[in-house]
Amino acid sequence: MEGEEEDHSVDGATLVAQALAEQGVEYVFGVVGIPVVEMAVAMQDVGVRYIGMRNEQAASYAASVIGYITGKPAGCLVVPGPGLIHALPGMANAQVNCWPLLVLGGAYDQDQGGTGSFQEWPQVESTRLYSKYSFRIETLQSIPFHVEKAVRTSMYGRPGACYLELPGNLITSKTNTSTVRKVPACPPPPLTFADPQSVREAVRAIKEAKRPLVVIGKGAAYGRAEREIDRLVTCHYLPFLPTPMGKGVMDDEHPLCVAAARSLALQQADVILLLGARLNWILHFGQPPRLNPSVKIIQVDICAEEMGNNLKAHVMLSGHVSAVTKQLNEELERGGFFVCDRGSDWWTSLNAKVKQNIATNKSLAADESLPMSFYCAYAVINRFLPNNAIIVNEGSSTMDIGRTVLMSHYPRHRLDAGTFATMGLGCGFAIAAALVNKNRPRGQRSPVVCIQGDSAFGFSGMELETASRYQLPIVFIVMNNNGIYRGVDEETWKDMTEDGEKLALNIPPTSLLMNARYNKIAEAFLFRGYSTSTPAQLHSALSEAFAQVLASDASAPVLINVELSPTSSRKPQEFSWLTRSNL
Repeated sequence: MEGEEEDHSVDGATLVAQALAEQGVEYVFGVVGIPVVEMAVAMQDVGVRYIGMRNEQAASYAASVIGYITGKPAGCLVVPGPGLIHALPGMANAQVNCWPLLVLGGAYDQDQGGTGSFQEWPQVESTRLYSKYSFRIETLQSIPFHVEKAVRTSMYGRPGACYLELPGNLITSKTNTSTVRKVPACPPPPLTFADPQSVREAVRAIKEAKRPLVVIGKGAAYGRAEREIDRLVTCHYLPFLPTPMGKGVMDDEHPLCVAAARSLALQQADVILLLGARLNWILHFGQPPRLNPSVKIIQVDICAEEMGNNLKAHVMLSGHVSAVTKQLNEELERGGFFVCDRGSDWWTSLNAKVKQNIATNKSLAADESLPMSFYCAYAVINRFLPNNAIIVNEGSSTMDIGRTVLMSHYPRHRLDAGTFATMGLGCGFAIAAALVNKNRPRGQRSPVVCIQGDSAFGFSGMELETASRYQLPIVFIVMNNNGIYRGVDEETWKDMTEDGEKLALNIPPTSLLMNARYNKIAEAFLFRGYSTSTPAQLHSALSEAFAQVLASDASAPVLINVELSPTSSRKPQEFSWLTRSNL
């Protein structure tokens, strides 16, 4: 009949690829081998971009951050057994950070379970700890159904990882298209709104507060809540503080941003509006002395189970952060004009602390003694960073200091270790961000800059070959202080390594190779690398690097090795970075 599709034979690999395309999955990262090669080929045939990585761990990290950047899951394609196990870190990272991800794993044939077949492993059971939905597909006819369910489940409610397993024989088996279940694309997640009475209670608490504070989490960034949050903050002069990946939802250089007075703001606020942020280790569990013992928390979260975690919320607003913030705005405006007085003692103390800490950072950055400190190197880097740069930042001091001195001006433009504090994700994140960027209209593109510590870079440095192969114009910067946290100076290194028989006894656990030249790895993969040890050299290298990647025909990454003092670290802090829970 007219309008009906012609019945024809189709294999499992094609059915998976077609289902992914139907559900709007645009990217799949992976490492192919038996039995999933055909799946990767089929994906490319239907227009799904397949990116071959060098390790499944980096592939799963790359796929997970696509979910954060775009709001839709990417796929991670892995072989059975070891391949799937290598991808578990990315699943865990996605699950803890609440990002959508779909992992597709090949598996033993349907008639070989329990026989000791090739790379046989209980994969569905292994992934259940790290996912919202894990399933082994047993029929060709049900493939579209399970792909749609996995994609939908990864996005709806609190986002997270999902896993689908494909037996090897199913991938190459064939059936007629007339027997296959037709499943349309799932719609975007529905917006959910908070209870209106609770919204009124929240607004009453905000208006009565003497020292209000808005804390913007990465959930607000994921939830595309920037427009409503800008309206909330700027119309009512509310001081705001972003979490590390909440940076950029509101411009870090906005006059209402009090990130430079973080400790004071958290300690003294009497009402805190949490927008897509959790009271976990990043916010010190909501406990004193880091927070006011009598603080009232207004908690906005998509997940009702998160409410009251670690500290009872004064008001619980369960719903989509953008929708709930809109409700707050409407209620605030309905009750007459309200602003937080910029001349109040609260704003006066915050502004004084902001000014003091910014001056301290500038003083540290002005010290150009050699070897360079992190602050000195970052001061040079900041001169070249475009406002719209997507910054990938990982490592210990590299990330901690970078969070305070690298400004974010747009949402979802800072990617770091996140809630799970994961190291080794930088290269995968940068590749993913660059791929999304490359496929945007030219006027909407943002340069990708990946700033990693030398230890963090070591987890997935081979992915430089991936970046080169796919012609991705990423600026990789390795902050090289010869160690994890810190290294040792040359004289100490020489003394420790004189006796080659005692290296495992003498070299500190935190030390890495002295004066490693990471730029040489770039040369091995056919792109430009620089090694710098002075501010002038770093300035020259950055000038050339950004000229290259910002060119209209940019088609290659660049790497800059930055030699730093092995003892450089953060400025003295009032509190330890990690709050030990007394719960």
